[in-house]
Amino acid sequence: MLNAVIEPFADSLSPEDAAAQDTALARTAATGDMRAFEALYRRHAGRIHGVIQRLVGQQGVRAEDLTQEAFVRAWQALPAFRFESAFGTWLHRLAVNTALMELRSRRTGPRLDDDEDALDGLGLADSAGQGTALSMDLERAVATLPPRARAVLVLYDVEGWKHEEIAAELGMAVGSSKAQLHRARHLLRERLGAHA
Repeated sequence: MLNAVIEPFADSLSPEDAAAQDTALARTAATGDMRAFEALYRRHAGRIHGVIQRLVGQQGVRAEDLTQEAFVRAWQALPAFRFESAFGTWLHRLAVNTALMELRSRRTGPRLDDDEDALDGLGLADSAGQGTALSMDLERAVATLPPRARAVLVLYDVEGWKHEEIAAELGMAVGSSKAQLHRARHLLRERLGAHA
């Protein structure tokens, strides 16, 4: 039975069927079955890596390390998972929290949030006229945002979080979350406009 569930994720599965397979794999993995957890990893690693990479600003090695850390944490926490939400939702939230903890820990070091001149030096790679796709330019522009502004933008505009959730997670006021979102969008318009 498990072999049928471990089959690679098929695009033809309905969301309900995919969630049911995730639940079956997670229940099996929670008992210590590494093969079931590996199947969950294969199914979710791309999405988890993508959100972490957006949150940490396209820093590839750092995003890979945090992706691995998120899955290690998931493996450790899985026996206590109560299945009150979908496994994918739980894993995604755990991964976002892993990236946010990293961003918070970096706040004790030098902060780029308040130094616009330092950020201007980062710039965007020259796209040789119009050669680079808009999505690539957008990803690069998002990567150059100050860390807190980038986190708010990704969580609000990409992940669909509410300002109250973002504020609680990042340890800021709701008004600060809204201000950071406004700032991030303004900086994106400037950076994308300069390279259009």
